[in-house]
Amino acid sequence: MSKFLLRLSRLPAALIQRARIVRLAAGVARQAVADRSRRPVAFFNASARLRNLSLNAAFSQLSAWSLRMAGVPVVHFVCRAGMTRCVLGTDPDDASVEPPCHSCIQQSERLYAGAQTHWFSIEKSDELKAALQGLDVPTLQSFSHESVPLGEIVLPSLRWALRRHTLPDNQDMRFMLREYILSAFNVAREFEAFLEEHQPQTVVLFNGLMYPEAMARRAAQARGIRVVTHEVGIQPNSAFFTEGQATAYPMEIPTDFQLDDAQDAQLNQYLEGRFQGRFTMAGIQFWPHMQALDEAFLAKATGFERIVPVFTNVIFDTSQIHANTLFPDMFAWLAEVVDLIKTHPDTLFVIRAHPDEIREGTRKHTRESVQDWLRARGVDQWPNVVFVGPTEYLSSYALIQRAHFVLVYNSSIGLEASILGKPVLIGGAARYTQYPTVYLPKDRKAFVKQARAFLAAANVAQPQEFVLAARRLLYFQLFRTSLPFDHFLQAQPRMGYVGLKAFPLSALLPENSPALSAVHRGIVDRDAFLV
Repeated sequence: MSKFLLRLSRLPAALIQRARIVRLAAGVARQAVADRSRRPVAFFNASARLRNLSLNAAFSQLSAWSLRMAGVPVVHFVCRAGMTRCVLGTDPDDASVEPPCHSCIQQSERLYAGAQTHWFSIEKSDELKAALQGLDVPTLQSFSHESVPLGEIVLPSLRWALRRHTLPDNQDMRFMLREYILSAFNVAREFEAFLEEHQPQTVVLFNGLMYPEAMARRAAQARGIRVVTHEVGIQPNSAFFTEGQATAYPMEIPTDFQLDDAQDAQLNQYLEGRFQGRFTMAGIQFWPHMQALDEAFLAKATGFERIVPVFTNVIFDTSQIHANTLFPDMFAWLAEVVDLIKTHPDTLFVIRAHPDEIREGTRKHTRESVQDWLRARGVDQWPNVVFVGPTEYLSSYALIQRAHFVLVYNSSIGLEASILGKPVLIGGAARYTQYPTVYLPKDRKAFVKQARAFLAAANVAQPQEFVLAARRLLYFQLFRTSLPFDHFLQAQPRMGYVGLKAFPLSALLPENSPALSAVHRGIVDRDAFLV
């Protein structure tokens, strides 16, 4: 073992990670030789991390290092206290808490050491600040300035940061909306100057929906500059890159793509683990184990003609902006489901809260929970309702096996239920509704009509083409669009964060990594981001 590695092994884990980042950044700066005849690729991910690495921050950093190692010029747009309230720096319980800019800037200095960077800071617009004074929350949500719908753009970010959908009209909420709008305008102004100076060929952004990246995406697209966004993939430690909106997971499956026997077996092996709770979502393990249906539940179920599981989602999730097509939001859909429950006492409805409503050991719990919504209406006490909370490990798949049909809003379990041969009636757009995998009504009225028809039917048929399309789509998501970064990443004690493994600089070359090869082909050659 070298003296450097020996010294490194004796450091605390956090310091080991810092030392590893410093060493890799210095190594890339030393070895990378950029072709200055080419326009640079720009990276921006202010909403992906603060002082530590999240999955998306790691995907961005590793991709940028890899491009530089391959001779592609890269420039980073980096925040130096350029927002008075950023997404990750927002305290959901105290509007007066300022973001931890000092430690975030220190992390940026480590990550981007030796790289070409463009730092931006805050310079508030007095004109905009004056225009925002005295406005209530509804007006701020729809506020536009210089033909830019700033209120609409910041709304998904604020809902995510505050872990709620409904924004009460109070002093703290008005303050937060004003600061988000002022910060978004500042990002747009600074990013315009950045684009003018560096003239990038492509802009790579974290998800493109959080307000800093959304403003950057808007500015780049207005200039005709190609934009690539990324999000976490379906597999552990995997990324999804696209020229579309990453949070919507757009993808094109070749029309002639069909699973062969080996691929069928590979998918079955994945599903077997999934059905036993062996999976993570965005690097988070929600299910330590899965419980079978107990005797009390089975005894209760005998008193009903049929079982209909109802799978909700987290109301603040970034997927909701795409999901809200038939209904204005998930609770509007749930209200319609409650009307169905009321008029069908012979059916047992099992309402399952999403596990991400509560993250144990963190403050990232929803401020608008399904349980509170049901309890406020007394629905959780109805005789034909069983509510399963976010920390209950009852097997969803055991419920699906006994289901008459399945109701989901936009949860990924709808795709799995379809694979299991159960008809799924969905209340919103999901990452799988771009293909015929579930029953997707055209509007709210059609949803209710379809649900009532299913409840009245002795049996609900599951089209075989739904099963085949669902298997085909899930395989493609898992093994083609999910770019595997596990060679570079390791879990950290703090939920949702990752660390870098020890690896040689040569591992960052595109030819030495399937994931980085796909990123290179997608960004440089404008190919599909597939392995």
